[in-house]
Amino acid sequence: MQCVAGTEKIPTSRVRRTATVGRLAATEAVKQFGTRAANVTRGEQAAEAALARRQLETAKQIVSVLGTMKGAAMKMGQVMSFLDVGLVPEEFREEFQHELAKLRDAAPSVSFKQMRRVIEDDLGEPIHKVFASFDEEPIAAASIGQVYKATLRDDGREVAVKVQYPGVAAAVRADLQNLDMIMRLLKRMTPQLDVKALATEVRERIVEELDYELEAQNQRALGRIFRGHPFIVVPEVMSELSRERVLVSELVEGVGFEELKKAPQAERDRLGEIVFRFFLGCLYRHRQFSGDPHPGNFLALRDGRVAFLDFGLFKRMDAVAVDLEIAAQRAVSEHDAKALHELLAKSGFLPHPERVDPDHLLDYIEDAIWWYTTADEVVELTPEIATAVLIESSDVRSSHFREMRHQDMRPEHLFGRRMEMLTLAVLAQLRARANWHRIAREWMYGDDPVTELGRQEAEFYGHAGVGAAG
Repeated sequence: MQCVAGTEKIPTSRVRRTATVGRLAATEAVKQFGTRAANVTRGEQAAEAALARRQLETAKQIVSVLGTMKGAAMKMGQVMSFLDVGLVPEEFREEFQHELAKLRDAAPSVSFKQMRRVIEDDLGEPIHKVFASFDEEPIAAASIGQVYKATLRDDGREVAVKVQYPGVAAAVRADLQNLDMIMRLLKRMTPQLDVKALATEVRERIVEELDYELEAQNQRALGRIFRGHPFIVVPEVMSELSRERVLVSELVEGVGFEELKKAPQAERDRLGEIVFRFFLGCLYRHRQFSGDPHPGNFLALRDGRVAFLDFGLFKRMDAVAVDLEIAAQRAVSEHDAKALHELLAKSGFLPHPERVDPDHLLDYIEDAIWWYTTADEVVELTPEIATAVLIESSDVRSSHFREMRHQDMRPEHLFGRRMEMLTLAVLAQLRARANWHRIAREWMYGDDPVTELGRQEAEFYGHAGVGAAG
């Protein structure tokens, strides 16, 4: 969730969007053809430099096009957060981050009269018959809705009421019809990607976010897992009051991220470990996770626990996919290049495995996840580390650029990698310190915990009957 911002209404017409994206795609195709033609007379180094420049330009154009849309663009701006740091030269980075921030923080200005109509239409009765009090000023804004504070008439409990913007579903669906055009631009930056499959995955996740009843199910699922947990809180959902465009849940109030960044080091370290355990632990223990580790999506409570919010962008994975990721982590941890190469080749990550050197592949993967797979020491995560990891993972300036061209991102793993990267970004902003490797070994190898939080969690899972693998 984010602070309320923005003044523009949501346009729902596809015509203007299609025209904008279509022109860009056509123009970019001509430029790409020109680059490829010129490459015939260039040496390999010059050709790669020209391609890199074109990729940087394409990245900026994608953001520019998304900025003309107000439906799925807000979500795509979040989904494409990997563009945040790595894909532009240093001299343009601040400007580029500013443009992406505007995308991610974009929220239309909608009167409460309009929002009231959504609430009453979905609940089927006037607000005053359901709520004893209802604050008309939103306390937060998500990308497709606003959150209000209210009191239930039945039992007097304080609740958070999340309400979808009127018309946003139509706007998102109109934008998603243009997603293939956006993905074609992305393919010019990363030609090895199966963009059709990735587009399907992105489309499914974003469409799911439009259904608050589905989000309520996600929240209830994690609520059951973490009920009674010593330091993680998932607010209770009021199922009887949750609909497609309205979600009512227990109100939690606590300290937000901007204040938490100023906390003493020990508090930031503890918070960082909790964030790490929640987001990555959910994936590797329970095979389901919130895909949006946004700093506004958790609060530190007075009793030391941390409440996690917003489960619209949510992903469930099957055991085979999760076991593959854990096996790959073990291979990296053990510096077993041959095993890693075989794993990724068999699972479709290497369309042409013979073109990828196992040692180069190991270096590439390790550069992305070293901070919790091979660094068996206390590491203070910093913005500089997060930037370096992002660049080595996805940037045309990466030392692995040549190798990256022969790899593909399997769709079922896309949001896990995004979640992992955004979790690192949050931890880096906290400058949190921990032996992240020893924590991760709890799910990688089933090791006993070495931290106090780990021991508390192990005791909780023991009592709850949930093992390390979920």
